[in-house]
Amino acid sequence: MLYSFTDGADGGGPSYSGPLAIDDAGNLYGTTYAGGDPSKCSTGCGVVFKVDQSGNETVLYTFDGGGDGAQPAAGVIRDSQGNLYGSASAGGPRERECNQYGCGVVFKLTTSMIETVLHGFHYTDGALPYSRLLLYKGALYGTTETGGTNGDGIVFKLQP
Repeated sequence: MLYSFTDGADGGGPSYSGPLAIDDAGNLYGTTYAGGDPSKCSTGCGVVFKVDQSGNETVLYTFDGGGDGAQPAAGVIRDSQGNLYGSASAGGPRERECNQYGCGVVFKLTTSMIETVLHGFHYTDGALPYSRLLLYKGALYGTTETGGTNGDGIVFKLQP
């Protein structure tokens, strides 16, 4: 075992639908669905974390459940510069068709730990992105569980 989460500020419930990302030094990167700051979401809105090969965990970003996202469920991917990309299944635009925290977002976390929302979903263009992202030729691809024209989810492409 490298690290055991406490469901506190360090996160809880590592994301279940995406494997970890790894860098050349062997550091592991991922997300937790809960944990972080419990004053923002009842069980915390989740975090982006790094675990080194000695088992030391560092929280890189804590979601606040607003426009920045909440409850990331799909882990992260890394680009060649070391930036992390992921999706949060909640947060972003709040619409009645989505849960109390919003329809979800796609985010970028730079190597300086600055989070940028690349897209906030509205139900009409997809909602609840639970799948891991794919980075191909500079574009991000993914799916949402619901939303879209028929309400049954979408496949999306984003040019960050």
